[in-house]
Amino acid sequence: MTAPTKIAVFASGSGSNFQAIQEAIERGELHAKVALVVTDKPGAFVVTRAENFGIPVLALNPKEFVSKSAYETAIIEALHECDVKWIVLAGYMRLISDVLLAAFPQRIVNIHPSLLPAFPGKDAIGQAINHGVKITGVTVHFVDEGMDTGPIIAQAAVPVIEGNREATEAEIHKQEHLLYTKALQQLLQ
Repeated sequence: MTAPTKIAVFASGSGSNFQAIQEAIERGELHAKVALVVTDKPGAFVVTRAENFGIPVLALNPKEFVSKSAYETAIIEALHECDVKWIVLAGYMRLISDVLLAAFPQRIVNIHPSLLPAFPGKDAIGQAINHGVKITGVTVHFVDEGMDTGPIIAQAAVPVIEGNREATEAEIHKQEHLLYTKALQQLLQ
């Protein structure tokens, strides 16, 4: 069997998608190895989750760099040191610039809590609820220079539970964890 593909997971928050990916790897459902977790929020809970799995973390505050380009160049250096082949965005709340896109062409993927192209950007769940849709969902897509505009890889529908944002979010997260693992396994084969 071939060696698992080395990936880096980028996250800005709690890291539930990272944890779902790592658990899928440990169950043998995803032939990959998380070589590095990258966060732009050094105090984010994803750092604790990664440390609990013994996975190295690169926690950089973008404000400590002279430019976005310098920030992403530092990340690229760390990714190359770890021999990372794919970047998996999992709640990473920053737009990726052409610096990182050029270093990993067609090898950066994202998960978004809506059926894109509907409700791109921040608070997609709130956007869906405010628009009164009955069905929302989850999209896995390639990352390009836009905000949630890259080619779609996979989607799954999730019903909006009327009057209950928390329950809707819980269903979306459940679907994210399943869909991302499945889509990544197909991409990495």
